[in-house]
Amino acid sequence: MGKQQASCKVCVTGGAGYLGSWLVKKLLDKGYTVHATLRNLEDKSKAGLLKSLPGADTRLVLFQADIYNPHEYKHAIQGCEFVFHVATPQQTASCSHTSQEIVEAAIAGVRSIAESCIESQSVKRLIYTASVLASSPLTKDGIFNSSSCVNESNWTPTDITFNRGFEYMRAYIISKTLAEKEALRFNQNPGDGKPLEVVTLACGLVGGDTLLPYVPLSVEVMFSQLIGKRQTFEGLEFMEEVMGSVPILHIEDVCDAHIFCMEKPSMRGRFLCAAANPTIREMAMYFRQNYSQYQISKEFMGEEKKGIACDSSKLVEMGFEYKYDLNKILDDSVKCGRRLGSVFTI
Repeated sequence: MGKQQASCKVCVTGGAGYLGSWLVKKLLDKGYTVHATLRNLEDKSKAGLLKSLPGADTRLVLFQADIYNPHEYKHAIQGCEFVFHVATPQQTASCSHTSQEIVEAAIAGVRSIAESCIESQSVKRLIYTASVLASSPLTKDGIFNSSSCVNESNWTPTDITFNRGFEYMRAYIISKTLAEKEALRFNQNPGDGKPLEVVTLACGLVGGDTLLPYVPLSVEVMFSQLIGKRQTFEGLEFMEEVMGSVPILHIEDVCDAHIFCMEKPSMRGRFLCAAANPTIREMAMYFRQNYSQYQISKEFMGEEKKGIACDSSKLVEMGFEYKYDLNKILDDSVKCGRRLGSVFTI
């Protein structure tokens, strides 16, 4: 551990979530001092998980902050050089907030955190965890043209009507699209003339293992065909409808990408982050070939069609390397499911 890392403080919002907890672990492993936020410090399972990480006893400070009260993040940000804004309003079928409240909270959260970064006078860069679902190449009419390719120039129209997906899924897309645009606005207009570099990572569906005691939703979506779970499989169908394929990446790679964006001497702008972009049919064929003991019924096989490519070369050209391919992402997701009892061994 170098002195430079030990003296460098970084903040991770949403530190108790799937990606957030793994990112906190990696930052501590690299020797950084971490300020992590979670909604409730009295939640002993979540706080205890973070406190149990190697290095947490001397280099981890926990703060309570809720995205619906974004001013609460100010104390966690103070004194930090880099901020990872991972937290996002909870969006599940059981969420008590309306779609409008979710969208407003996501935008207000980004704005408040960026303003707190500027006010701190210590933060150099804000790295925002965005979603590739904000980068759909669909037109407003809901059509992919023949030359469609997902890249950083694409923005999902917020007034599209989708055939699939629950209301909370549509709210998620709108909230992540508008919140990412709000984050990038600070690159052009940081306020008070003070520079703040903002990086947004538009991440695909994340799979692999977890530190959490349960299978994260994105991982369950990843192997939903294997277990024949309709509710999570609809997440795959929705993603393919929006993106034309299913951009995916491994939890190790997505965390390494966040840290890569922090450790570059200077970096700003929007970057797609996905290691592979299979179709639902291609994922099903991989499972059939490599997990033949499971029976994948026709309704979970997906349509035979050419997928739309996801171009993440902009991040690679900056020097980032993906370590996990499609096979490893799917295999590690299944291993996670087996370990935690969501995928039964046959």
